[in-house]
Amino acid sequence: MRSLALWLSGRLPFHYAWLVLAAVCCAGFARQGPAVATLSIFVEPMSSEFGWSRTAISGAVSLGGVLAALSSPFLGPVLDARGARAVLCFAVLTTAAACAGLAFASSLVVFYLLFCLARTNFAGPFDLGVYSAVANWFVERRALAVSLTTLAHMIGLACLPLIAHLAISTGGLEAGWLAVGATVLLVGLPPVFLLVVRRPEDMGLVPERAPGLADKPAAPEPAFTRAQALRQPAFWLLALFTALAYPVQAGVSLHQAPHLIERGLEPGVAATVVGTLSLVSAAVGFALGFWPRRLSLSWALAGTGLALGLSALMMREIDSAWGAYVSGALFGAGVGGLITVLPLAWANYFGRASFGAIRGIALAIQVMSQATGPMISGLLRDSTGDYLLPFACLGAAGLVAALVAIFARAPRPPAA
Repeated sequence: MRSLALWLSGRLPFHYAWLVLAAVCCAGFARQGPAVATLSIFVEPMSSEFGWSRTAISGAVSLGGVLAALSSPFLGPVLDARGARAVLCFAVLTTAAACAGLAFASSLVVFYLLFCLARTNFAGPFDLGVYSAVANWFVERRALAVSLTTLAHMIGLACLPLIAHLAISTGGLEAGWLAVGATVLLVGLPPVFLLVVRRPEDMGLVPERAPGLADKPAAPEPAFTRAQALRQPAFWLLALFTALAYPVQAGVSLHQAPHLIERGLEPGVAATVVGTLSLVSAAVGFALGFWPRRLSLSWALAGTGLALGLSALMMREIDSAWGAYVSGALFGAGVGGLITVLPLAWANYFGRASFGAIRGIALAIQVMSQATGPMISGLLRDSTGDYLLPFACLGAAGLVAALVAIFARAPRPPAA
């Protein structure tokens, strides 16, 4: 589709990078087909119709994440060589097919086969493809592009569960999965297939420049290989931050609502607290798109860890709806920072030349870390009878992550 891209590029009043961003935002929206929030709409009807336990259904989420963690380091170099278009088209097609196929899955084995495929795409190819495209097409305004991508993710996370709910209400369980699969296909595939190009250099362009800088020389950008990045302390500090922060994000997200109900709040309040979290997350993620380039991203990461840690500790003391909304909003701010700033840091610190290969290693750490959070919360809650100890552990992890982030400064570019 490069011929179409070249034709459009010569006729646009703006840089072609913005069309690439629009396309990957559509992919980010479609990515939410196998999101946990979407699956949650199907849990009760699947349990009622097939007799599957909640634990059995939830296991598919964890298994899909593990598969993504195992495959991501190998997928990254493919992404660097072939570009985001091929990876995202594959992810959209197979996710749409898997979701539609779930409409006809009446055995737990078939459910696992199909949902694990979709969930592996969610945690691996979608993440790598979307952020690789953004990193390749944007440099100076990469923060804004990543924040808009985050916003598209959050819109999809709000819309896909609603689409599933409406389809189930009118046509049953099968209609719900078919609606999700069709949405993933129609929203995600056409723009990615038609508009995404590997890199601006493939079209004789340069990455998008900020207004007023088009006639000035571009600032030099780091160009680490994966081997060079692995020798940098910044890589391992970002990896450690990831390993500390993502268990907090996942562990609190899954168990926040039941904790609030155990603290005596009404289920309706718990649901609106989760909604508040999502809104604040989207707003903070977008606001961070205007983070000044002259300020180190380590401070944004430190603020993210601080928000995650303090919110988890605050949740232990909740005794009113007001306290729940405040802690939920603070947690949402941390989540918004995490999903926006961390991908931006990987791109800004190590450049776009081998972004897929470097991010593939980082993503494996991220996905495995996400899987530990719910397990820690669940196991400690079952052994103690409440969420006070697990949230204390997660809060401490968030605060340590904030401390680690302060030292995770951008490395010196490698010698040419």
